[in-house]
Amino acid sequence: MKSRYLLLVAAFGLIVYQSCTSTKKASSTSLAAVSYDKDIKPIMIASCTPCHFPDEGKKKYLDTYNAVASNIDDIIARVKKPQDEKGFMPFQLKKPALTAEQIMTLETWKATGMAQ
Repeated sequence: MKSRYLLLVAAFGLIVYQSCTSTKKASSTSLAAVSYDKDIKPIMIASCTPCHFPDEGKKKYLDTYNAVASNIDDIIARVKKPQDEKGFMPFQLKKPALTAEQIMTLETWKATGMAQ
């Protein structure tokens, strides 16, 4: 009876350990998968046009990888501000505020080396 109990506890421990390590591997894989072209550019187009894009834009252009990469700290700071605070983006709520997921994508992109 005691050996069955130990076997069950060991099996449970192995299952828990297995699921924890596979979750960590999946998380690190998804972090590395964030890129400008696939993830960041669509956010910028959806939330920052037309003000920060050529033709209609009158503000600092954020329409290229280099422009976004060199301004990522400011972009993240502005989208994280309270909506009623000066400097919040998108300006005067011309577009919906970025979601927590979109902000996390920007932060993850920065933290993982800003892949193109």
